Amino acid sequence: MVIKLYNTQTRQKEDFQPLEPGTVKMYCCGVTVYDYCHLGHARSYIAWDIVRRYLEYRGYTVNYIQNFTDIDDKILNRAKLEGATMEAVSNKYIQAYFEDIRRLNIKDANAYPRVTEHLPQIIELIQELEQQGIAYAVDGDVYYSVKQFNDYGKLSGRQQEQLQAGASGRISQSDPDVIKKKDPSDFALWKAAKLGEPAWESPWGKGRPGWHIECSAMVRSLLGNTIDIHGGGGDLVFPHHENEIAQSEGATHQPLARYWMHNGMVTVSGEKMSKSLGNFTTIRALLDSPLDPMVIRLFILQGHYRKPLDFTDEAIASAENGWNTLKEGLLFGTEYGEKLGFKPDEKALIDDDAISRFTTAMDDDFNTPEGLAVLFELAKELRRDRNILIHGGEINTSTEQLQKTWQTLRELATVFGLEAHPVETLHATSLPGEGGLSDEEIEVFVQQRLEAKKAKNYGESDRIREHLKQLGITLIDQPGNQTIWHR
Repeated sequence: MVIKLYNTQTRQKEDFQPLEPGTVKMYCCGVTVYDYCHLGHARSYIAWDIVRRYLEYRGYTVNYIQNFTDIDDKILNRAKLEGATMEAVSNKYIQAYFEDIRRLNIKDANAYPRVTEHLPQIIELIQELEQQGIAYAVDGDVYYSVKQFNDYGKLSGRQQEQLQAGASGRISQSDPDVIKKKDPSDFALWKAAKLGEPAWESPWGKGRPGWHIECSAMVRSLLGNTIDIHGGGGDLVFPHHENEIAQSEGATHQPLARYWMHNGMVTVSGEKMSKSLGNFTTIRALLDSPLDPMVIRLFILQGHYRKPLDFTDEAIASAENGWNTLKEGLLFGTEYGEKLGFKPDEKALIDDDAISRFTTAMDDDFNTPEGLAVLFELAKELRRDRNILIHGGEINTSTEQLQKTWQTLRELATVFGLEAHPVETLHATSLPGEGGLSDEEIEVFVQQRLEAKKAKNYGESDRIREHLKQLGITLIDQPGNQTIWHR
C-alpha cells in the first residue's frame, strides 16, 4: 500500500512520493535553546520520531535534520538573567535537550545544525533576495517585501489584506523599527547590531539574522532547494513556515517542501500550557516524578499527531495502565521463552495479519491510535497466558503461536520506540524504588509476611505486600497457606 499523509498546504491527504525513490529528506524545526524542554516539545519530537521510524520500517532511507536556534532575543534575555553569554546559555540548554529527549527514546537526528554555524549561508541567501528585488536594506536592517511574493499566504491560507504589522511575531507595533518598513507585513531578514548584543559582520554592517531566514538557509545548506517533508508544531504554520516558503521559493523559484506536516498542540486540563497559568510542565520534571518515559511516549501516541492533546492526571493514569499491559507482553518471551521452549533462531515467526492491520493504520497519515490497538491486542493475548502460568495453570496456546505473537509485538513496538526492560536483580535496602531484590531477599519478605498473617498482624502483612508491589513484585496467595511471587 501507499503511505498517505495530510499536507497542510493542500489541506488534504496525499500519496507520499519522495523526490528520490527510497530516500526521504526531512526537516523539522527545532527548539530555541533558552530553557528546558516542555511537554509540547515532547509531543512534537515524538511525533516526528514516529514518522521517521515508520518510514524507515517501510524501507526508506531517511535523512532527518533538526536545527537548534541559538541566536534569539529570548536567549539573550536568559543570558542577562544568568550573568552568562549567549553561547553558554545555548550550550547549557542544548545539552539539557539531549538529556531529556533521549530519556524518551527519541532517535538522534542525522544532523543538528546551529544558526551560529550557518551565518555565511544566511547572508548569501539574503543577498540573493536583495538582488532579486524581494528584500531591501534600511539603516543596517534588511526586510523581506511580502508584496513581491505573489504566493505569500498559500500555506496558512491568509490573504495579503489580512496581514497585520508585526506578522513575524518578533516585532511589535511599538517597535521603532516598524517605521523603516515599506509595508507593515514585511519582516526582518537581518537586524542591525544593538549595543551590548552579539553581532556578526555582513554587507549591511554588523548585526544578526532574523528568525525565519535561519531555517531557510539551513534547509538549503544540508538538504538542497527542495525537500520531501517539512515538519513542525501547528503554531509555526504562520508566520514561521509561511515566511520560510517566501524566502526559499523567492530565491530559488522551486518548492521548498513537497509535504508540510504539523502536529497539534498540548493543553493541560483543557487550558493552554503557559508559565503564567502555573501549568507549565517540563519533560525532566515529569520524568523525575518519577514517571516511566514509556508512559509519556504512550500518552502521546494515544492521540493522532494532528489533533490537540490534553494532559490530565486521568490521561497519564490511563497511559500507565496501558504501558503495564504492553510491558507484560513485551517481557513475556524474556520471562517464559526458555521455559516454554522458544527457538532463538525463529525470527521469521511473525503474525502477518497483525502486521497488515498495523501498516494499514499507519499508512493512513500515521494513525498511531489505530496502530496501538494492534499492539494491545497482541499484548493482551500474551498477558492472558502469562496470568495462567503465574498461577501454575496449563495453557492451551502452542509454543509457536506464543513466540509468533511475542515477536510480532516486539517488532511493532520498536516502530513506536516502546521498549521494556526486565527489572535488574540488585541487592537493595528496604526502601521502595531503590532497586530490585534478589530471589533470596524476596523469599525472606514472603516468609515474614506469612508469619505476620499467622500472628493475625494483618497491618504488617499488608505493609509487606505493598512494599514488594512498589518494588515490582506481585504476591499471589494460594490454598494451604502458600504464597508464590513473580516480578
